[in-house]
Amino acid sequence: MSHVFRPLSLAVLTALGVTACGGSDSGSNSTPSASTSGVVTGSYFEHARVCLDTNNNGKCDSGEASAFTNAQGAFTLPGVGAVVAEIGTDAFRNEDGGVHNAVTRPLVFRAPASANGIVSAISTELVALMESNGSSLDDARSQVAARLGVPAEKLLTDHNKEGDSKIKATLQAEIEQTIDLIADTVADGGDISQGMRDRVAKRLALQKIKTVVVIYAENRGFDNLYGLFPGANGVPGVNPASTGKAEPQKDFEGSTLPVLPPTWGGLTAAGQTVTLPQSSTTNWANKPFRIDDPAGVNGTGVVVPQSVTTRDLVHRFYNNQMQIHGGKNDKYAAYSDAGGLSMGYYDGSGMALWKIAQQYVLADNFFMGAFGGSFLNHQYLICACAPQYPNADTSVAKGKISAIDVDAGGNFLRLTPGTSNPSSVLNGAPTYLNDGALTPKDAAGMFYAVNTMQPAYQPSGNKPATTDTTKLFADPANSSTMPVLSQTTIADLLDARGISWAWYAGAWSKVAQDPTGIYNNTTPNFQPHHQPFNYYASFDPVAHADYRNAHLKDYDSQFLQDAAAGKLPAVTFYKPQGNLNQHPGYTNVADGDAHIASVIAQLQQSPQWKDMLIVVTYDENGGFYDHAAVPTGDRWGPGTRIPAIVVSPFAKKGYVDHTQYDTASVLRFITHRFALPTLPGLKLRDASLVLNNAKPMGDLTNALTFPAQQ
Repeated sequence: MSHVFRPLSLAVLTALGVTACGGSDSGSNSTPSASTSGVVTGSYFEHARVCLDTNNNGKCDSGEASAFTNAQGAFTLPGVGAVVAEIGTDAFRNEDGGVHNAVTRPLVFRAPASANGIVSAISTELVALMESNGSSLDDARSQVAARLGVPAEKLLTDHNKEGDSKIKATLQAEIEQTIDLIADTVADGGDISQGMRDRVAKRLALQKIKTVVVIYAENRGFDNLYGLFPGANGVPGVNPASTGKAEPQKDFEGSTLPVLPPTWGGLTAAGQTVTLPQSSTTNWANKPFRIDDPAGVNGTGVVVPQSVTTRDLVHRFYNNQMQIHGGKNDKYAAYSDAGGLSMGYYDGSGMALWKIAQQYVLADNFFMGAFGGSFLNHQYLICACAPQYPNADTSVAKGKISAIDVDAGGNFLRLTPGTSNPSSVLNGAPTYLNDGALTPKDAAGMFYAVNTMQPAYQPSGNKPATTDTTKLFADPANSSTMPVLSQTTIADLLDARGISWAWYAGAWSKVAQDPTGIYNNTTPNFQPHHQPFNYYASFDPVAHADYRNAHLKDYDSQFLQDAAAGKLPAVTFYKPQGNLNQHPGYTNVADGDAHIASVIAQLQQSPQWKDMLIVVTYDENGGFYDHAAVPTGDRWGPGTRIPAIVVSPFAKKGYVDHTQYDTASVLRFITHRFALPTLPGLKLRDASLVLNNAKPMGDLTNALTFPAQQ
């Protein structure tokens, strides 16, 4: 909801007392009465109830002098002292351009008596710090200023009037993040002041983490690998800790399937030592089943261990939404090209990563950030956005590219009509009119790439044009070459704050020398669409070669060496090469498990380990079923639940974290730890969740614990 606000009249302003600063008529001999005037800002909050907190309990009580702010956030109160501003959903937040937006989450701001003219999220943070350890206002300001890298005197000024653009952006970022902190505290109920003290103390403690390492594996749902994990919300009816149920899978038209569909093409991938053909996958019970059952899969007598690669399963943008089916999760088998295999899971208790999760933190409420596949979720990991493809229908270079065919509501793929599509999934996999890479054009005329497209720079799945003498670019005339992207990423924000970062990729240097290792379905099976920064203009291999080389690095020759030397960047991403990333269809569970566990072990030997946070997660579910209800967010997601493990000296030990997270919770953590501005996609996701009566996504801090004193 938004409105154009109009400045209040002088009469109204006078009635509110916002022009008064104490004093009396010049002809009067009476003693001037003290008053407190100020502004509630961040931007300006209108119709916030402001009071003098005479009993210092952090709320407005009856009997305490109070007033409501005007359109400029201004207030005047009779008397002096600490100030509280209670900002309800009947208040508005005035933004630049004369538009103000309704407040959607209640807030409570505080300001100390010694600095009560600016009441903001930052002043609230300072009060919490002062109360936590009895420190002075100057001490609290010094702590926050050091974390943000701004002069201490700037913290209690009106940031809207700040002339230094960098300082203004930093203050704005801190305000936005602290507002989220306050909103969460208020929503939790209880003692709000104590809640803020706890949250502010934890955020300050995040400074103890100096290095963040993100290991990004492939295509596994939570139930698929960790459905039997003790204490986790796992496979219903099998894991006693499960809090949900397994909905029977439905056919296209909604009827309950009597059995699971066959696994089309056979359960195991070509060339495996163990085979389970399609004919052996019929008439299986309509429920999840264990793939690596030592007695054989569903009574077949054929044992498919984790060292065997299963066939791939469809994992695309609209297909994933159709499988989730509004949160029911009852159409995974219907809208899979692998039939019943979609319902398979493993006993992961023998995995090395399982044992690491038992020692540290397993997050069992972590969702893939975007619907669908690897391409889009890798982009979501770095920008919380979907890549834009402008003018896809008129581009001269590309020619007309057909968008995905969707239903009248623009939500789901349309099945091919009549007899072209099987009448039941028991008779065959579904077929679609057109399942391409681009969404239909939206109201603003923009297309978005949601399924796999290739980067414009090598290494790419598309070869250079014959006229490209550098051999550093993908052929721009190829319809699957993505136009160069320019959307804001976490890299841009880190660069602006001077925070070091890099993306390390397995076989990065190898395929630069020998492109035959790209999509070669053996070793290294390098996947160019898993390299999200390689799609962006700032990584042009000619125009920005030095920047590119500083940030896009090779795992084999650099990552472990940098870790051993204590030289990993503050924010480090690692993408394993294809044969080690656990992706069904071209690799198995066991090889990736052993590799990632080995990487963690070597990171734990690094001089940086004592200050390190490692997050191991997966890009998406790979088409596998998961029973957990998916919260309703925005147009892009979230999608199906996936595994995530948090490993750190500061991680809670042996803990199953039920906090709601998604892929971009990694970005939230980086944003909060390094005091960065919030990416637009993060704001969109959390606002959409709140509108749909769901909780905002967490930032991984609930997985951590810090000693009171270092």
